[in-house]
Parts: sequence; C-alpha cells; structure tokens
Amino acid sequence: MRTVKEVSRLTGVSVRALHHYDAIGLLKPDAVTEAGYRLYGDKALARLQQILLFRELEFSLKEIKEILESPDFDRERALQQQITLLTMKKEHLENLIDLAREIKMTGDDHMDFTAFDTSKMDEYAARAKEMYGETPAYREFTEKTKGCTKEDLQNLGTEMMKIFTAFGAIRDTAPDEEEAQAQVRKLQEFITRHYYTCTDEILAGLGAMYSADPEYSANIDTAGGAGTAAFVSRAIEIYCRR
Repeated sequence: MRTVKEVSRLTGVSVRALHHYDAIGLLKPDAVTEAGYRLYGDKALARLQQILLFRELEFSLKEIKEILESPDFDRERALQQQITLLTMKKEHLENLIDLAREIKMTGDDHMDFTAFDTSKMDEYAARAKEMYGETPAYREFTEKTKGCTKEDLQNLGTEMMKIFTAFGAIRDTAPDEEEAQAQVRKLQEFITRHYYTCTDEILAGLGAMYSADPEYSANIDTAGGAGTAAFVSRAIEIYCRR
C-alpha cells in the first residue's frame, strides 16, 4: 500500500488532485488509516492508469467517471480505444510538425490547413464516450433492446453485417456515387430502427470508428472484403458533410 504522497511521486499527479479525485468519487483509496491517511493498492493504481489515459485524450473527469462506472465498461475494449485515439493524436501532432517545418522552409506562402483538421479524431472520441456514457442514444439503445434475447441481438448483428457485405460488393466504385450513398442511408435507417436514433452526427462518429478501430475494421472487412471498412467510412464522411 502507498500513501497519497508516494502515489503522487510515482505518478506525477499532485496530492491536491488525488484528494479531489477522492472527493468526487473518481478514485477512492483502497483503505484509510485510523488517523485518516489514504492508502492506495494495486487496484486503485490500475484505475488511476485508466484515468490518466483518458485525461491524455482530454476526457473530462465527469466523462471518465461515467465511463469507468458504466455496467458495460470493458477494460480491454477501453484500452484498444485509447490506443487508437492516442495513435490518431500522434499522427495529428506529426502532421503539425511536418507543416511547421514546411512553413519554415517555404515561408508564409504555404497555406495548407489540413493538418489542423481533428474532425475524425473528435468523432471517434465522441463515439467512444457514447458507448459508456448515459447519453440519450445510450438510453434509447437500452430501452429498445431490453426485451431482446441474446439470439435476437445476434440476429440483428447478422442483418447489419449483410449491409456491410453489400458495401463490399461496391467498394471498387466511388464512395460519393448514389449507390454507395443509398447504402449509407440504409445503414443509418437500420440503426435508427433497431438501436437508437442515428443522427448525422452519430453516424459520422460511427464512420470514424469503422476505419480507426481495428476490431470494427476487421469485422467489416470480414463481411465485405478487404478495404470495405475504409470505403464505408469514406462514404459516411461524404454523406454527413452534404
């Protein structure tokens, strides 16, 4: 067991911040001595790692608390999402560094702003939050599926995979053509009908997740063939920006 000062030295988190985490119920010590000293064991430190990873991704303390306390919280899935988001953040920073170097070499005439675009990263993060937070979409999903058996949910998943199979059949066409865009509408309507109201904003987040999250990409590519996830993501991006 470690004292709050020892945890602070180990992690770089201030004692004041650790006290605040305790006060809001985000990170409770594993024990408190009779003298009132907080003691932290491996369980608390493992939770603190999760908190710090989410903080690196600029999640608020409120959002982190909701995620960690969600009954659907999956640590392995959360770690994969964190890896994906951190990788996207790393690529974003590398693009900014490359841009700064280019400006230094060519001067102010280099008017390229694409490196500042964080929309895909923001959409992925928003979708990751929705998976655990008490959002209207999450509550609607819970309400719509509360009477479903495991077999019912599996059947819905199978039907959704058929949509991705159809995407795969046209993945060599342009994602802005009507056939691909019609398929995006079909996907959006299916999600709205069976899971939750799939607004364009939510759909954009899903599109980002389909291409960025390895598990989603693998499942979609299995259904439609290699490259289907990237094609679906691009088709959704075009659909939501129109």
